[in-house]
Parts: sequence; structure tokens; C-alpha cells
Amino acid sequence: MAPLKPDLRTTLADITLETCVYNASGPRSGTSAALQRVAQSSAGAILTKSATLLSQNGNPLPRTWHHPDGLASFNSEGLPNNGIDYYIAENNIDEVMQGATDGKKPYIVSLSGLSLADNLEMLRRIASSPSRNKIAAIELNLACPNVIGKPIIGFDFDQMDMILNEVSRLVTSLDLPPLGVKLPPYFDVYHFATVATLLNKYKTTIRYVASINTIGNALAIDSESEAPCIKSNQGLAGLSGPAVKYTALANVYKLRQLLDTSIDVVGVGGVQSGRDAFELILVGATAVQVATCHWTEGPACFDRICRELMDLMQAKGYRTIPEFEGKVKEWTKEGAALSRQAKGDKNPNNGATASKTTSRNTELSFYKALCGVLVIIVAMLLANYRSSVRLLPTE
Repeated sequence: MAPLKPDLRTTLADITLETCVYNASGPRSGTSAALQRVAQSSAGAILTKSATLLSQNGNPLPRTWHHPDGLASFNSEGLPNNGIDYYIAENNIDEVMQGATDGKKPYIVSLSGLSLADNLEMLRRIASSPSRNKIAAIELNLACPNVIGKPIIGFDFDQMDMILNEVSRLVTSLDLPPLGVKLPPYFDVYHFATVATLLNKYKTTIRYVASINTIGNALAIDSESEAPCIKSNQGLAGLSGPAVKYTALANVYKLRQLLDTSIDVVGVGGVQSGRDAFELILVGATAVQVATCHWTEGPACFDRICRELMDLMQAKGYRTIPEFEGKVKEWTKEGAALSRQAKGDKNPNNGATASKTTSRNTELSFYKALCGVLVIIVAMLLANYRSSVRLLPTE
């Protein structure tokens, strides 16, 4: 009997996701047509582009750049989107859901108002929309680094507290869907502790955090033109892709340790494979969002990443996500040895490398022996020469 496939289901803010991998707000999420393609994939949920109160075009072009080797991506888009009314329009949501196999994938709306007043107004529009019951959750983006002249709210803890206080009161009074918060990356122990304390203060309203957004104010320079690779915002942009994975891992790890257990953590940043998703879940993520890989590969990335995650779980003997979620182990010598052994076993060139090493060692031993024989021969010749030379009288 064939072994059962691992189950990728997870629960985010009491919402069931059939797979724990879905799209991040940003790339390929701005239109109902693009979101329909996400719905047709193995993604466990559908997350819209971060909406502003009114539609906007974003920053001047070119505003994105990908490293040729795929190591990192840069964007300074400035929140181009179709406005909140587009993303909560019932006909647009229905169009998106036509792509879902059962029509039941959670549809999550991302908000990134240019002011507190804008965010509150967008929440009111969701509450009064005919599509309200079709919206599974709301994600409040407090982390966008690319709106020129607007600071990253997630770094201003006093302002963040004020916004969350007002938002929480409105969400409660209007009985809105579960609220999540998108966070910027943090780099200091004090920041982790402060933001966790602040979020825990609103734990009855905030049901999950998504960590991390891009690392803001990164700069790529073209050495040929001697200018930035991006035109807008003087070339400063949000950094994403594989380069940020380790920062994402640290943020998910620390937030999971410090947040109340009622607040779920969604891992975002540098996910290119099932193994990347596994690592984020291992350090505490309930689900994983994919941004840059979705941008460069398209929605087929969700099918591939889910397959790879299932293969890895099966190889490790895990049947469900909760079996390893948040259960990262401490470093040990024994664990490090197992890792080295596993990497050696998986290296297809391992046998060839060993053969080449043995061959080099044999060759080296031969030359050492040859040099030894030559030294002995030279010594014998010198001895014979000296014994055959007649000494002078004075000697």
C-alpha cells in the first residue's frame, strides 16, 4: 500500500487553508485576472495587492530590477493599485474565485492607506460592501518602504500604537473579518521585544502577523552607466528574494517566541523552494507567503513549492504541518554531523571526488618514494667518488 501524501493544510486566524503556501501582496496581485491565476494554482489562499483608498499609478519607471544571478530583487513601485473599491467589488471577487477548484479559497484583502483616516475609511467600506462575507481576512500593511515622503509605520512604535488602537476599535465595533498586520524586518533585540509587546496589547483583534516585508532603502548600482539600476526614489528600493531569507527566518523565529500564542505568524521573504518554506515553518510560521519567486516564475511556483514541501516532509516522516511547526531544535555536534553526512550522501559527485582524491594521494606517494630513491643513489655516487680520489700530500 502506497504511503499517504503529507497534508499541507494549516489554520490561519481560525481560517482553514488547504495548503500552507500562498501569494504575498505585491507581485502579480493587482488585478482580478492575475489573482484568478493564483486561485487556479496550489496556493492555499489569495491575497490582493495592498490597496489605497483611491487607485494610483505608483512611482516612475523603471522601478524594479532583478539581479542577473537571481540573488535578489529590488522594487520601488510605490503601491500601484486599483483602489479599495476594485478589490472588494463582488463581481471581481467572483471572477477570482472562478479559478479556485472548489471556489472556497480564502480571499484576503490587503490595505495600505496613505493615512489613518484612509485606513479607517477602507475598513468601513469593507463592512458595508455586499461582498463582506466573501472576504476571509484583512491584512493591514504597516511596512511599505516605497511610498516617497511616507515613513515606514512599523518602525515608529508610538504611531503604530495609535493606529492599531483606532483600527482595533473599529474592527471590533463593525465585527469585521480577522485582522492581520504586515510588518517590516527588525534587526535589534529591543525592536523585537517592543513590537511584540505592542502587538500583544491588541491580541483580541490582531489574529496574525506577516513577517517580513522587503528590506527598505537598498541600492543597486550599474557600474557601466555609473548610476542606480532604478530611476524612482533616487534608486533606493525594497530588497527581496533569496538575499533576505535569513532575515525573514530570524524575524519569524523571534516573533514566534515573543508573541501571544493566539497571534499566528506568516513567514515571508526569500521563499524559492519547498525547503525554504519548511525552514520558515520550522521556526514558527503557520503559513508561508511567496513574493519574488511568484514575480519571476509566475503562479506555477505554488505548485512546485508545495510538491517540494510534501517530498521533504515525506522524506523526514512528517505527515502534517503541526508536527514540525515551531519545533526547531538546538544546535548539537550530533546534529551537525548528521547534516554533513546527509549533504555528502546527496552530492552526486561525491564518489568522483573521492576517486580523484585517492588518485592524487597515490600519485603524491609515488613521487615521494621516487625522490627518496634518487637521494639514496646520489649519496652512494658521492661516497664512491670520494673514496676513489687520491689525497694530495698537504692533505
